[in-house]
Amino acid sequence: MKLLHPGYQKIWKRTLTKWQIKALLAGFAFLMVVGVLLYSRILVGELSERERKTVELYAQIYSRFLSNPNSEPDNFLFIIDQLNQTISFPTILTDSRDLPDVPYKDFSQNTGLDTTLSQQKQKEFMVRLVKEMGENYPPIEIKNEENVVIQKIYYSNSTLLRRIQLLPLIEIIIVGAFVFIGYIGFSYVRRTEESNVWVGMAKEAAHQLGTPLSSLLAWIEILKMNLDEPKAVHETITEMEHDVARLNIIAHRFSTIGSLPKKKVENLGQIVEKVCAYYERRVPHIGKKIEINRQIDESISAVINADLFEWVIENLLKNGVEAIESQNGSVNVKLFWNAKGKITLTVRDTGKGMTSQVRRQVFLPGYTTKKRGWGLGLSLSKRIVEKYHGGKIYVKTSAVGKGTTFAVELPPVEKG
Repeated sequence: MKLLHPGYQKIWKRTLTKWQIKALLAGFAFLMVVGVLLYSRILVGELSERERKTVELYAQIYSRFLSNPNSEPDNFLFIIDQLNQTISFPTILTDSRDLPDVPYKDFSQNTGLDTTLSQQKQKEFMVRLVKEMGENYPPIEIKNEENVVIQKIYYSNSTLLRRIQLLPLIEIIIVGAFVFIGYIGFSYVRRTEESNVWVGMAKEAAHQLGTPLSSLLAWIEILKMNLDEPKAVHETITEMEHDVARLNIIAHRFSTIGSLPKKKVENLGQIVEKVCAYYERRVPHIGKKIEINRQIDESISAVINADLFEWVIENLLKNGVEAIESQNGSVNVKLFWNAKGKITLTVRDTGKGMTSQVRRQVFLPGYTTKKRGWGLGLSLSKRIVEKYHGGKIYVKTSAVGKGTTFAVELPPVEKG
């Protein structure tokens, strides 16, 4: 049996994890629904038992009165009136043959009987209601001293009890509606984010290609002016080769998005210096005098993918250079070990700085404060640093009018 390719194995693990999370959420929702149903059933049972005991008390009072012919009718009627006030559910008093006692209004409660109907219609209504009540609950029998059934009390659930029985269904419908609306909303937001990512990716690609292409155009003009100077031509061609190589690197970077990058131990100091030197030669092309100062410990190495991590450094340098609105400024790059023993890269510019609101959103896909340019640079950098390299990228300091400092932290190379 062949083993899965490592890339497929990791994708399979991610899929399992995703389904496990969905299963946990579904299980939690199921338990919540079951809990609501059980609790509602307990409440319904308790209320049902309470209503039955009330009817039994009602029947006992009737039985006691009927078995004691010397009892005072006034006392009996008083007790019945007081008891009737506590009954909020339908009851019907019938004879032993299940025929409702007449007059129907006096021997029934909460039945919704329309007394404007004819006697026959009222009888049909009451007989039908007695039959329905008997299907739900057995009647309470009233017996005489010889233990012979002389009357029966039929009863049904109160309006409150019926509402409680419906409550779980209503809750499930409401929760289901919220889940459905939430799913639709989440899907819409996700589609919008995907659309923004594609737009931002197109802008980022154009922006990435812009620097080497504009440099190539400038080198061509310089080449035309120095055709008679072999040394200048050679230097120009060398720089053009650098830009062509740059285009190849950019194409390779975009082709690796979405796949697992290969990493190895690289001299991070040399990589940072190479990227800084490349941009230092091309900053004059934008018409500004910006210095790229370096304080780099070239002995520092890290486990990285060089192509992708160069992209991070470039994005931070670009961000710093473009944040400087004046003709003069500086971008200060520092690579060192911090107090926690982590590799730290800081890029500090003397630009316009950020407000607290911009600072909170600066790493969101598609977010940009520029009229044109990139809205994915920093979000891609965050993905590269944190997901692919297990590091951390954040805004260390920023103040409006004083500049911004970005920081990247990477774990040290494990010995062994």
